[in-house]
Amino acid sequence: QVRLAESGGGLVQAGGSLRLSCAASGRAFSTWTIGWFRQAPGRERAFVAAVNWGDGRTYYADSVKGRFTISRDDAKNTVYLQMNSLKPEDTAVYHCAVYLGGTVSDAETYAYWGQGTQVTVSS
Repeated sequence: QVRLAESGGGLVQAGGSLRLSCAASGRAFSTWTIGWFRQAPGRERAFVAAVNWGDGRTYYADSVKGRFTISRDDAKNTVYLQMNSLKPEDTAVYHCAVYLGGTVSDAETYAYWGQGTQVTVSS
């Protein structure tokens, strides 16, 4: 059974930074693609970024390009999301999940969702 656990969220002022972690247990990420999504109150879950564990290819939503960086640590079986220049509109619960195939930015193509970590950016 694969389990993902997010951590690293918190309260930060606009312009600040946070690093989120997504740790896997149950099996190694191997050649999977792992994605980060976020969901603000009253809004649908939105794609943020993804990384292919095998070749390191990355994908980003336009809204975070140049500010967020996704990376992986093979030894720790963990995916990170470095978030810089945070804006109030980045406030949401951030989740990681395993991509199963199809459109990489579509939440319906992911499984094994973590419980999420809250990110709040104050203005």
